[in-house]
Amino acid sequence: MRILILTQYFPPETGAPQNRLYDLALKLNKNAERVDILTGFPNYPKYEIMEGYKGKWRMKEEIEGLNIYRSYIFVSSKKSLFYRLLNYFSFVISSLFAGIFRVPKVDLIICESPPLFLGITAVCLKWIKGAKLVFNVSDLWPESAVKLGLVTNPTVIKGTTWLEEWIYSKSDFISGQTQGIVNDIQKRFPDKPIFWLRNGVDPKELDSRLKGTNWRKQVGYSDDDILFYFGGLLGYAQALDTIVRAASILKDHEKIKFVIIGEGPEKERLISLKEELDAKQLTFFPGVSKSEIADIINAADVGIIPLKKIDLFLGAIPSKIFEIIYLKKPVLLGIEGEAKSLFVTQGKAGVAFEPENAEELATKALKLAEQKSLIIELGENGRTYVTEYFDREKIANEFWNFINT
Repeated sequence: MRILILTQYFPPETGAPQNRLYDLALKLNKNAERVDILTGFPNYPKYEIMEGYKGKWRMKEEIEGLNIYRSYIFVSSKKSLFYRLLNYFSFVISSLFAGIFRVPKVDLIICESPPLFLGITAVCLKWIKGAKLVFNVSDLWPESAVKLGLVTNPTVIKGTTWLEEWIYSKSDFISGQTQGIVNDIQKRFPDKPIFWLRNGVDPKELDSRLKGTNWRKQVGYSDDDILFYFGGLLGYAQALDTIVRAASILKDHEKIKFVIIGEGPEKERLISLKEELDAKQLTFFPGVSKSEIADIINAADVGIIPLKKIDLFLGAIPSKIFEIIYLKKPVLLGIEGEAKSLFVTQGKAGVAFEPENAEELATKALKLAEQKSLIIELGENGRTYVTEYFDREKIANEFWNFINT
């Protein structure tokens, strides 16, 4: 089988979709005759074309046996709807021509959404190439945009809903990243073959990133300190005020330490809030590379994963959760819905607190700090659970069987 993965996002960009698709491509390539990637020029997260790719309209490169075809994409740091649409549709058009004239014959196209509009290219290439189409939905559009208040015009909502359902109807298979996405689409299209293409962890790859460095001692923490760790984007959706306020509540518990690692638009405000609340048990550290993060997680005792308390996040499963749990660290999970059901109720790999409730986070953190045996038990549960159900190798094999039915 010759496979084409059509996506606007791909390495060397960093991020959850990029890492997930790259890993899937490598694993599918073990069974497929050929796996090609059709993508844009890397620009995320700075929205600036990376060095080595600037000034080009098209490009072909090979990475670990994958043929990667890159086509033009308009990039601007301006975040208005007009510039965002230019970004999306420039790649919709350029990828269509690249797919027709540059990419060789394929048997199956896997299209990543969002952006939803890329489905237009996918359906056209399906017809032109005589291929089957898997439409992979990582986020429901336009539903997510409506809930976030990004799209309010009734005509636009109606039009994008029609486009969404048209793309689903023309797809041979549909896959979704969460159970919530899968269930939503299955209700509307009960006759479509649909697969839960969940995120996960690659145990061998993660183990290879463990260098054995003692990050805890390098930055001045003792073996007796209980480290509560957050790492990632310091953005609006993460509700990181909750951690700052919880650290302030527990500031007299000297052995409880909170660590926030990363960069983002909220960082300066969060540092100011820390100083205002005298959250002396909290320390901010700069963002680190992917190769360093495993040792930092390994040095922590508990991972904190918070999000804002909005309905949109009931189906959210942050990708960072898998690495934390695999490394035997329990999670303090400030997310309701699917993530809580999977990793707290079923996997027994952590403890939940109400999103944006700093008092409850502080209470649950204190409980864990006072019961080290519980930390160990939850960590062991998590390793077992994620290895059994969220191993990327197993998921890729299941997906291979699905697309070959």
